[in-house]
Amino acid sequence: MSNGDPSSQANGSDNSSSNSRSSPENTGYTFTDDPWIRWRNTFRYLTYRLTEEGNRQYKKGRDDRCAATDCKSCEDQRDYLLQYSPIVRFMHQKISDLGGDLHKGNIKCVKCDRAQGGGLHPDYGIMLCANRPEPLEDTLTHEMVHAYDYLRFKVDFETLDLRHAACTEIRASSLSGECRFWREFWHRAQWKVTYQHQECVRRRAAISVSKRPNCKDDVEAAKVVNEVWDSCFADTRPFDEIYK
Repeated sequence: MSNGDPSSQANGSDNSSSNSRSSPENTGYTFTDDPWIRWRNTFRYLTYRLTEEGNRQYKKGRDDRCAATDCKSCEDQRDYLLQYSPIVRFMHQKISDLGGDLHKGNIKCVKCDRAQGGGLHPDYGIMLCANRPEPLEDTLTHEMVHAYDYLRFKVDFETLDLRHAACTEIRASSLSGECRFWREFWHRAQWKVTYQHQECVRRRAAISVSKRPNCKDDVEAAKVVNEVWDSCFADTRPFDEIYK
């Protein structure tokens, strides 16, 4: 235990914390409101001169500054999709036929801290992450497939059944359009041609299942996805076939 005035130690700790926050020495990122230094942070980010932690700090800083703008843009896109997107309107009608009621009042745009595009809670509706670069139509459709599964197949969200989770994640990734070829090719650097759609669906479903609190690890997630794969991937309801 070190000796000395506790207040001095506290001040020293505060100063050290302040210096570490303002210095780019460790991560390459500098916390600031100065426009010039913010541009320097952006340049370092674009030229891969930030560490992994620096990248995280840069993205969080950008999200914090742009939260209101991002949410407004997300809400405008949401309203447009609900009115004009063929796939969103189709899913909206199918959910309504099952007694569901999705509307802009329970499809919320928020700033997310986790690396996710959105989420569904059966009691509260759909959450769309406004600060994520995922195409909003794909994300909204993905969550609407989950809502459809909850109403039509009684998917068990309450007990966190991993087989239920794997099945609805397979269907949502397959039917939403997020695994179409050009999206994988240009945006995710997945360049395999044969069975590209199936591999994307399997990969993304396993990632989603692995984030469930009662999933032990990636190995268990992949195992559960494989167990339900054949029946769940073949099930395209409410579509006649994979839409995109």
